[in-house]
Amino acid sequence: MKINISRQNIYLLALSVFLFIYVLIFAFALLIPEGKDYRNKKAELKKENIELRKHTNFRDEVQERLTDLKTDNRNIIKAFDKEFNTYRFEKQYKNYFSSLKVSEQTKIKDEKEFSVYEVKTSSQINSPKSFYDFLDAINKSDWIISVNFPIHFKRESEMIRSSFTMKVYKVLEDANTSKLTISE
Repeated sequence: MKINISRQNIYLLALSVFLFIYVLIFAFALLIPEGKDYRNKKAELKKENIELRKHTNFRDEVQERLTDLKTDNRNIIKAFDKEFNTYRFEKQYKNYFSSLKVSEQTKIKDEKEFSVYEVKTSSQINSPKSFYDFLDAINKSDWIISVNFPIHFKRESEMIRSSFTMKVYKVLEDANTSKLTISE
């Protein structure tokens, strides 16, 4: 029995076998290794996306907390930027004393991001209660002030003479911290 195959069919069969071998070589040489790389990179990208989402959520929480703190402490932040004025201080707090005298402020060493001024104060009061009222009022003042101990009280007939020093804090202009904007 003789098989009769035309020349065209032989060419077609040879071309088909050649293409099949080419496709197999292409698949095993390029596609399969690249597919493994693709799966590895896809898994790595998924992990990075999870990490990014976690960091983004953390950043959003911190930003929200910062915004809340800035609004809650707006007056304190403004107080750090305000320049201390002795005349205004005397005028604002003289009603707590019979007489109030604030000496010139002297700059003492800078502490971290703050410039610190020491202010010596002498006053006359009727009772210690007015001094404690003054301390309460200072907590709500336009400046960041700490009253240093000891506070000296000396009785002079009907009046009590008091003398104390205060530290007034102000943010340094050249501090390496970024200025916070306060939304009103």
